[in-house]
Amino acid sequence: MTHTSPPDLATLADTMPDGVVRTAELLATGVPGPVIGRRCRPDGPWQRLLPGVVLMSSGEPSRRQRLRAALAYAGEGAAITGLDAAGLDHDIGVRADEAVHVLIPEARRSTTNGYVVVERTARMPALIDRDGLQYAPMPRAVVDAARRERDALRLRALLSGPVRCGACSVAQLCAELDAGNQRGSAAPRAALRAISDGVVSLTEGLARRVARGAAVPPPRWNVPLRDVSGCLLGVVDAWWDDVALAWEVGSHHFRLGLAEAPLCSAQPQLTSAGVLVVRTPPARLRTDPLGVRRDLVQAFHRAADRVRPPVHALPDRAR
Repeated sequence: MTHTSPPDLATLADTMPDGVVRTAELLATGVPGPVIGRRCRPDGPWQRLLPGVVLMSSGEPSRRQRLRAALAYAGEGAAITGLDAAGLDHDIGVRADEAVHVLIPEARRSTTNGYVVVERTARMPALIDRDGLQYAPMPRAVVDAARRERDALRLRALLSGPVRCGACSVAQLCAELDAGNQRGSAAPRAALRAISDGVVSLTEGLARRVARGAAVPPPRWNVPLRDVSGCLLGVVDAWWDDVALAWEVGSHHFRLGLAEAPLCSAQPQLTSAGVLVVRTPPARLRTDPLGVRRDLVQAFHRAADRVRPPVHALPDRAR
C-alpha cells in the first residue's frame, strides 16, 4: 500500500466535503490505520464524530458537519428527517449538538449511536438533495419531528410553520400521519385540528382576540404578499388589503421563498414596496392590549391616507 505523506495529509481535508470522511475512505486513499488513530487522539488535529467517521479538524463541529457525518455513518441511501430536513431549526431553537434524526431502509442494520437517531423504515421517502446533503420531503420531515416533540408550544410552531409559508398543507401532514406509525400521533393530530381551524400559533390566537377589539376592519391572517412582478415579499401575520397594512406579532419569523430558504426579516422588502408594517412583540399582546389596539387604529389611518402601493395578496382560494 502506498502511504500518504504528511504534506498530503495537511491538505487532504480540502478535498473532503465539509472535512468529513469515512475511515474506510481514508484507508482507501492510502492513509494507514495507525496514522488515523494518532491524528484522532484528544490532542490530535482530527476527531472521530461517530464510529467510522472522522472530522479532519479539531474544532467544534458545525451543525452541517454533524449532518454530513450522520449520513456517512448511516450509509448510502440514508436521509435526514425531522427539524433539520424541515428547515425549522431556527424556528424551534435547535442546538448545534442536538440529535440528528436519520431514516434508513428497513433492511439496513445501522443503529442509533452518539448524537444520531437512526430510524429503520419500510416507507423510505424519495430523497431530496439540498447542497450535497440528502433530506426527507417536507411533510415526512415535519411529522417525524412532531411525533417526538413533547412541548406543546414547540409542537404547534413546528406544525404551523410549514403550513403558513406554503411549504405543505394541513391535508398533507394529516395524510403523512395516517400513513405512518401511529405511535406518538395523538398530540400532532390535536395540534393540526387547531391549525385547520385557522389559528397557526398560540401567539396568533391572542393577536386575533386583540384585533377583534380594535376599531378597524377584520384583517386576513397568514397572507403571502407579492410585488407587481409576482415575486414573494414575505408572509405576514395579518393583512388589511384595502390600505396595504401588515401586522407582525412575532408568532413566526418572516420566511422568504421556499421552506428551505434561510429565515430572515422581510420587513425591508415590504417597506421598500410601500407596505406599512406594524411590529408588536408577543408579550405586549398580553400586557398592553389597549395600547396595541391604538397602534393598529393609528397605523390603519396612516395607511389609508397614502396612495396604496402595488402589492398583491394571494387570494385564499389560490393558497
